[in-house]
Order: sequence, then C-alpha cells, then structure tokens
Amino acid sequence: MKLIMIYDQIQSGLGTKDDTMVPLTGKKEPIGPAIMMEPFLKQVDGHVIACLCCGNGTYLADPEEVSRKLCAMVNKLQPDVVMCGPAFNFADYAQMCAKVACDINATTKAKAFAAMSVENADTIAAYKDKVAIVETPKKGGLGLNDALRNMCTLARALADSTDTTKLIHEFCYK
Repeated sequence: MKLIMIYDQIQSGLGTKDDTMVPLTGKKEPIGPAIMMEPFLKQVDGHVIACLCCGNGTYLADPEEVSRKLCAMVNKLQPDVVMCGPAFNFADYAQMCAKVACDINATTKAKAFAAMSVENADTIAAYKDKVAIVETPKKGGLGLNDALRNMCTLARALADSTDTTKLIHEFCYK
C-alpha cells in the first residue's frame, strides 16, 4: 500500500509555529509522524512514498489553490491512501487536513482521511459527515501510538476497498 502524508510546517520539521509561510513542498521519504508510524505501517504492508507540506499561513492565504496543487501532486504520485495529519490540537492545520482530505476524495482516485484531536471541535463539526476524521490526542497527550495504529488500520481497509463502517465507528468522530 502506497501512502502520502500531508503536513504543516511543524509536523514536517520545516518550520516552527512562527514560520507560517513555508511554501508548498514535498519529500520522497518519511518525515515527521511517518517515522513514528513505521512499525504500524509494517503491520499493514504500507510505505510512505511522499510527504507533502506547506506552512499554515501559505494554506490560509489561498486554501483553494493550495488544495488544488496538493490534489494535483496526489494525482501525479498515485498513492492508494492519503493521510492528512495527525493535526493534533493545531487548529489551522486541522482545518487544512479536513478540507484537503475532502478535496482529494472528490477529485482524485486516492482515498483520504484526516486525523486530529477533539480540541478542533469546529473543524470536526464542519467535516465529520464529509470525511473520516481519526481521533488523536492533543500534542503531547496520551494515546498517540493507538491513534497512529488506527490510522494505519483504516488506511489498509481503504486501500483494500473493504467495508470501513466498523473502523470509522471505532476510530473516528461521529
């Protein structure tokens, strides 16, 4: 299973919370949470083929254009699944994850979902009926390994086109 991860500047390691204008870029190796996810990816025969990222400010300056470009990159790379997040409790990043996951599902052959913590209540409320959003802890919270494992399990089911109803009920916001 081929995966793409979508990150903000913080999760990608390309910037801090103040470096919001990091341009849209990509890496062809696992970075950020994808590295922590490696043992769980092995369990589901998954590998990260690319990590795409941009700064929160870059996204917020033109969400439609950034999402369009991310979708074009996804079309070019042809992954099975795109994981947008984990956004933890970062509100701007969570908004980007939810919107981009929706747009990927609507405009590409790849299947996408978002992942974030409960602190992003407005984004969750706006998108939970449009795209699967995996529950994660806030940054530094307990349960990260479980959340990463759940993300990989859901990705495998999506890649296999199996019924994800039970997994979404168990792992995602309702």
